[in-house]
Amino acid sequence: MTNRLSNSPIGIFDSGIGGLTVAQAIVELLPNEEIIYFGDTAHLPYGDKSPDSIRYYALKICKYFIDSGCKAIVIACNSAASVAAYDILDFYGNDLLIINVIDPLVQEVVNSAVEKVGVIATTATTDSGVYAEQLKKHRPALDVVSMATPLLVPMIEENIVHNEVSSVILKTYLEDTRLKNIDALLLACTHYPLIKNEIAELLPKQVSILDSSETTAEYLRNELQRRALLNDKKRKTNVFNVSQYHPTFEKITALFFGNEVHLQEIDIWGEHQWPQRGKSNTQ
Repeated sequence: MTNRLSNSPIGIFDSGIGGLTVAQAIVELLPNEEIIYFGDTAHLPYGDKSPDSIRYYALKICKYFIDSGCKAIVIACNSAASVAAYDILDFYGNDLLIINVIDPLVQEVVNSAVEKVGVIATTATTDSGVYAEQLKKHRPALDVVSMATPLLVPMIEENIVHNEVSSVILKTYLEDTRLKNIDALLLACTHYPLIKNEIAELLPKQVSILDSSETTAEYLRNELQRRALLNDKKRKTNVFNVSQYHPTFEKITALFFGNEVHLQEIDIWGEHQWPQRGKSNTQ
């Protein structure tokens, strides 16, 4: 792995605002760490994009993080993690620590006592089958039902939440017979915790609702500690970038992080030669 300093930043990316739930959990758990957040708002939602498109976007964003001197990358997007995680590791795994939001959430479920799990996610994540595959790999007897909920990300990005429209959409999804008698519901998209309370109101009280924000933050802390990369000094100002400015993004980001937000629109899509797989692309 390329030598990175403990006071180097952590790159976190998603297609939009969803990854802010993970970013907030990381900042709260690791207050000394500096983060660089990238919301690929020009291409959201990732959930209806082809796997090749998602891989292209994800690899470009990771290249930007490496050029920015990051010591770790958090793939705070289930769609990107489900189809591009192995490609990202293949290209950049020698350069820095790379984690995703899927593995920590899977481990939390595996360690629980649930018998039937519902998974709601974007179409890209559902089509990949990654949650069912990983969960049943560790617990073959676990009953896993996955359901695509493609309207939720654009609904959240446009801040159409906690109203009659969002209630009808959520009720339609959550009353699907496939989710009947589940013990837990996995919010397999980092956007969904933003409407976690609204989801809870429509589910039986005994159903546990699990998301990846806190588990991913804890996993990151453990990995940084294991690699002696925890920052023990006061962090710098966090950086929030988007590929296309959107006032809703700035508004919601400010709700999470207050006055420290300085939202910037940047273009990272300039052409460059792809790095060779498994080799550092930094000098």
